[in-house]
Amino acid sequence: MKILAINGSPRTIRSYTRRLAQFVLEGAAEAGTETEMIDLCDLRVTPCTACEVCSLNGTCVNDDDVPSLVDRMKEADGIVFASPVYIDNVSGQMKVFFDRLADAIHYQILAAKYGCSVATTHTSGGEEVVAYLNHVQNYLGIITVGGLAVATGGEAESVDRAEGDARALGKKLVDAIRDGFSDPEQEAVITGNREFFKDIVIGNRELRTGEYERWVKSGWIK
Repeated sequence: MKILAINGSPRTIRSYTRRLAQFVLEGAAEAGTETEMIDLCDLRVTPCTACEVCSLNGTCVNDDDVPSLVDRMKEADGIVFASPVYIDNVSGQMKVFFDRLADAIHYQILAAKYGCSVATTHTSGGEEVVAYLNHVQNYLGIITVGGLAVATGGEAESVDRAEGDARALGKKLVDAIRDGFSDPEQEAVITGNREFFKDIVIGNRELRTGEYERWVKSGWIK
């Protein structure tokens, strides 16, 4: 079992966000799983140009680190998204990465995984960003077990005070992977998304036969 955290803070190892996500991973590790932290700013992530080539063959025209990161997400059992709040939203680095996940979203390649999200902010917007991060996970077909936002007021100690809650979130994620976790509201959202995305899969079935057959086998196309 493995849980992968993706940190969207440009401050990488100096960031409050990374520290909060690390507490989540530590809680998961204590519950018996392997963990890994990825700092987006250490990777080459080229902005999407909406050329739609990935929809035709599953391969992006950009030669960067995103395909290997998506592969690592596919290999993981659980995903943690972490971002600071920048002008009431995720960091630019996180948003550019999310835009590159269009093909992963359309073809639901991360379905049946579990996840959670964390965010840090100086004063406000943390809960909204956590909700957005979990919303993106639902787009990917991932069921989330919750999230955690911390308003730091510029003080590192505020993140430390949330350590217990963060570790508990990591353990909850491991429990979901091990024992299963159901949320009818999220499942309904994911089902509705697939109903919309299936037209893309059907339209490209001659080009991406394997993906089409996976959808049929999963019961998403009848």
